[in-house]
Amino acid sequence: MARRPAWERDEIAIEHVQPVVDGGRFAAKAETDRPIGVSADIFADGHGLLAASVCWQPFAGEWQRAPLRLVGNDRWAGSFACTVLGRCQFAIEAWRDVFASWRQDVLAKLAEEEDARADVEAGLQLIRRALALGQASDAAAAERFLRRCEGCTDPATLAVVARDTYPAPEMQRLARDLAGCTQSPLFPVQVDRPAARFSAWYEMFPRSQGQDPRRGSTLREAALRLPDIAAMGFDVLYLPPIHPIGETGRKGRDNTLRPQPGDPGSPWAIGGPTGGHKSVHPELGTLSDFAVFVAQARSLHLEVALDYALQCSPDHPYVREHPDWFFHRPDGTIRYAENPPKRYQDIYPLNFYCDDRAALWDELKSIAAFWIDQGVRIFRVDNPHTKPFPFWEWLIAEVQREHPEVIFLAEAFTRPKVMLRLAKLGFSQSYTYFTWRNTPAELREYVTELQAAGQRECFRPNFFANTPDILPAALQGANRAAFVARLVLAATLSPAYGICNGFELCEGQPIPGTEEYLHSEKYQIVARNWDQPGNLRPEIRSINAIRRGQPALQGGGELRFQSCDDEQVLAYALRSADGASMVFVAVSTDVGQPRQPWVQLPLDWLGASDADEYQVRDLASGQRSARRGAWQQLVLDPASAPFAILQLTPPAR
Repeated sequence: MARRPAWERDEIAIEHVQPVVDGGRFAAKAETDRPIGVSADIFADGHGLLAASVCWQPFAGEWQRAPLRLVGNDRWAGSFACTVLGRCQFAIEAWRDVFASWRQDVLAKLAEEEDARADVEAGLQLIRRALALGQASDAAAAERFLRRCEGCTDPATLAVVARDTYPAPEMQRLARDLAGCTQSPLFPVQVDRPAARFSAWYEMFPRSQGQDPRRGSTLREAALRLPDIAAMGFDVLYLPPIHPIGETGRKGRDNTLRPQPGDPGSPWAIGGPTGGHKSVHPELGTLSDFAVFVAQARSLHLEVALDYALQCSPDHPYVREHPDWFFHRPDGTIRYAENPPKRYQDIYPLNFYCDDRAALWDELKSIAAFWIDQGVRIFRVDNPHTKPFPFWEWLIAEVQREHPEVIFLAEAFTRPKVMLRLAKLGFSQSYTYFTWRNTPAELREYVTELQAAGQRECFRPNFFANTPDILPAALQGANRAAFVARLVLAATLSPAYGICNGFELCEGQPIPGTEEYLHSEKYQIVARNWDQPGNLRPEIRSINAIRRGQPALQGGGELRFQSCDDEQVLAYALRSADGASMVFVAVSTDVGQPRQPWVQLPLDWLGASDADEYQVRDLASGQRSARRGAWQQLVLDPASAPFAILQLTPPAR
């Protein structure tokens, strides 16, 4: 469309709109249970007043509007609620509020006892002109106001009418109808269900849930552990690949290339004579068994997440049926995966840009569709940073177009900008560097980075405390208190977090000089005593209950680091978006001895002075106390609790 000549335009500046990702190239992220906050710089020439609103349209829905308010320095803010899953779009619109400007000028003149009759008549003419257009959205309110003003015979009465009976929202809309408005471009938002933001994940190898290390457990046997996992308060139960495992190149215990009879192989070496990505390993059971497992989990309010790993063992049916889907060496043989010094002789990577790419991409999409039909609505995606960006943007959009409730977690331990790009492309959550951030200084720096503009609009972190591939340095050979501290940090610094089974038993023996677990569960069946003394199930249950009871810990609000006189202690405060829930957390990273730090509580959030009495409840112990002053001393003892989680209640007014 041709742009109008400059002399025909009356444009209002609308700049720095948020939430916007890369100018609208990608969608910002939101959830159905939280209002979507929007803001923009809005200003124009002259001294007249402005009005603004946000317009939004949910997927396949009608356009709606909500007002914005001036919050200072030409910054306007507001919010809208979208309860429809999928893509929505919004725009900011602004207009000259000629009636508010007129009212302001008239009242100013009347206050100075100046003659305002001409100004009054000019304003009444504006209203008549708007009504004459026949498009006024609030004609009845405008006519009532017009009659009141026309009936005024003296300045004092007019001042009362203008000040007390001016119907501001209605007249704002009338001004928009009269003057027209300037509108920003349309910006996309992906609206997900709350689990995309707030969830507690438990990773479980189903073959290692029994008591016999010589035989893997079946899905039906693994289901016997579901009540225990649900009782710990988890929301999502994540299963590594449950598909047939190849024999060629199979890895043995401790990643050896010489497997022994009975070694089960890595679940990520997908595919064998009994099937590929759409099959269940015969030793685990059948698709019917998987359906029973999913139903039992759902009855306990656990949602099953499944690994979506797009690679194949040399025995996968795709290798035989579609050899052109893989990379080939000059001698014609298929190349296995490697990322030196790591080599994966049991895995063939797919060539996403092979000549038959359209069929390959459609087949990979059909894998997701197949498991969606089996009841899966969450996928943990293995190594997405090693696959093409265009593929993920296409796949996620295709899947969520039909199933907007589906959540994708990116297992992308890679460079920060690559991780962020995957989030922009549509991944609902992402693994993070939390596992490598151990000191309070490192954690402050990293969490601050995640909160920065450009990240917070689209990158949802999931703080896994450990994974089958990563035994963090802070947990290697560590005592029980170290595991408790990492649990609390993961569960309170991020609204989404997870642990891999074995964490609750404080498993921390590494291969010396590495971050790999000794006798890793990836390559062997592990039998455990889940009730062994010293297990963390009581602490996990307590922390997850605290998370569910405190909106401040569920994301969408604010996290702020607080001052502390002990460099071994991380102190931070969180509050919900509506300010109704406030929590203070302190965690000691010195798990060898008690610490007694002085910490600064957020009195400004409480609206309290040093003299005011406010209430504190220890959410772990339940103890309550009244406090005064910002600086408080805590006792963080590894023998009992190397942390404090405090609910803060403002002073009674």
